[in-house]
Amino acid sequence: MPNWPPDPNKRPENSANQPTPSQHTSSNQPSGQEWRLIENTLLASVVEQRRARRWGIFFKLLTFGYILLLFLTIGRGCSTKAPTGLEGVDTSKPHLAVVELQGTISNGDIANAYDVNRALTRAFENSNSQAVALDINSPGGSPVQSDEIWQTMRDLRQEYPDKKLYAVIGDIGASGAYYIASAADEIYVNPSSLVGSIGVIMPSYNIEGLMDKVGVEDRTITAGEYKDILSLTRPLTDYEEKHVENVLANTHKHFIDAVKEGRGDRLKNAEQNKLFSGLFWTGEQSIALGLADKTGSIGSLGKELELNNIVNYTPTDPFQFFMDRFAVKLGAGIGASIKLDVLPQEEGNAQMR
Repeated sequence: MPNWPPDPNKRPENSANQPTPSQHTSSNQPSGQEWRLIENTLLASVVEQRRARRWGIFFKLLTFGYILLLFLTIGRGCSTKAPTGLEGVDTSKPHLAVVELQGTISNGDIANAYDVNRALTRAFENSNSQAVALDINSPGGSPVQSDEIWQTMRDLRQEYPDKKLYAVIGDIGASGAYYIASAADEIYVNPSSLVGSIGVIMPSYNIEGLMDKVGVEDRTITAGEYKDILSLTRPLTDYEEKHVENVLANTHKHFIDAVKEGRGDRLKNAEQNKLFSGLFWTGEQSIALGLADKTGSIGSLGKELELNNIVNYTPTDPFQFFMDRFAVKLGAGIGASIKLDVLPQEEGNAQMR
């Protein structure tokens, strides 16, 4: 092997077709333009990561703020101190205590016996409340809920004989709402308020003909001869109709007795004027009929009693409190024009109207 070891300074015979190491390295390296493209890509990625991190921190802080606000709202709503709804109001000073009765009266609505009675009790128990006013704007509702509030009002008046209880009717105080108002010492109304409607109603429909037209068959199964007495798919028998009328008449009697006990001799010719027929009147007419006493509002009542400090004892619903302040009420304008509408009632439930 005469050529071994090879001479390092001597190029191989086939080296002419091969690039030098320096040439091979330089051919694989990116050019200046490629470096700038890579650099810009990396910088954009860093900027995007920073931006995402800042937005993440922002939304975390925003969520924390909402949670904190919600807890503060719930704490305020569940506080044992009477909610005033007014800044700067102090229950330690003489004041007119107000409890609101708004909307349909039922166990599942804001105007329910438990919350209203609790607020009335707190209002009477406060030694600094000089008088109590029930601020009413309701078309009526459940006879049971109405009677429970009526009973509580009568009991509180007996327990606190030196503290007067007023009912102040706004837009409407009808049916079950008037049932409740009759327990007050005095009833104040606006001249245009709707007052009265001392009656009971149980809605019922018969869609048997419609079902026949569309080919629908009723397959209701009952145990008990009259269990489907208020069925939509058949008419009432004479006996069933008489039975329902007796039930409603008995409830109506309870209503009439409560109004007579509350209003007494102030009622003017009740039978002749058909006060218990289910009719309703304006506030001005109701005063003439003895269903109400004076015209006025919560504000004018406070001035009459020389109590500028008015405290609202109505329990605050924390969720509603939150929504009222932070949600946009898109239907506020429309809702204002249909305040007198009564919410649909479940089939078979007697309602005072």
